[in-house]
Amino acid sequence: MISDEYLTEYKLEPEDPRLREPGSAPLLQTTIDIPPKADPRDPHGINQHLKLEFSDILAEPSSFRSFDRIWTWSDIVFESSRLWCYRVISLLCAVPVSLFSGFLFACLGCLHIWCVMPCIQLCTMAMPPVRTLWSSILDVAIAPLFASLGRCCSAIYLTVTQK
Repeated sequence: MISDEYLTEYKLEPEDPRLREPGSAPLLQTTIDIPPKADPRDPHGINQHLKLEFSDILAEPSSFRSFDRIWTWSDIVFESSRLWCYRVISLLCAVPVSLFSGFLFACLGCLHIWCVMPCIQLCTMAMPPVRTLWSSILDVAIAPLFASLGRCCSAIYLTVTQK
């Protein structure tokens, strides 16, 4: 049974007479009155793809039409079941996921603040002398060795012939 809370969200308006079949009694048509949100829960629009309405899922072409009341009640049942299923699932999942996410981000924040950034700062401070030492080692030991090897190998010529 649908609670009165959801029935009050729908205001009744007279049906458009052009949509009514000839000779049928006028029915009432429902429209959804969406109140403005006081606190936006997705201010950055991360979940824009999840904005879903009844007409996004079910739609009747003009050649097929069910009874208006069936369409109205289907809309009400869809919206209320979607809302209540989301509330129940979020009730069951939100607290454990929030607890795990909070613990994970706290650990990552602590590691970043107390381990990663001090290591980066130490490397930044220690790099100029290490860079100077490494450059000196390359200039004194490695560069002459490879220069000599290059001069020795520069006299080698290869010719390729095909048979």
